[in-house]
Amino acid sequence: MPKIKTNRVKYPEGWELIEPTLRELQAKMREAENDPHDGKRKCETLWPIFKIAHQKSRYIFDLYHRRKEISKELFEFCLDQGYADRNLIAKWKKPGYERLCCLRCMQPRDHNFATTCVCRVPKHLREEKVIECVHCGCRGCASGD
Repeated sequence: MPKIKTNRVKYPEGWELIEPTLRELQAKMREAENDPHDGKRKCETLWPIFKIAHQKSRYIFDLYHRRKEISKELFEFCLDQGYADRNLIAKWKKPGYERLCCLRCMQPRDHNFATTCVCRVPKHLREEKVIECVHCGCRGCASGD
């Protein structure tokens, strides 16, 4: 008789410590996705989603790299299951990208004159004082601020 495949996921040790926070952020994400976008610009409707995705990734990154409260196995499990963005976390490890808000802000093909986003410019070098990124709504994620 053939084996029956199940979709059961085996959670690593320590999952019960981070599960409530991840479930809460998942609920916020669901709420942001279903939020009405009347009166908002097309790009503004995605800003809360980017913000919550950044929060989840930063939470897992801080638990593993800064506070060292979770194991490598649990960290890899979170990345594999999609609880955090693997590419964004990889950028946060590099110097100059410690506070990067999203990956679109550093891609030259998405911006005028093939440069990075205006939110990546340090505050003391900006001509305008208050700016918002068109892609994610960030107001400044340069590491030198």
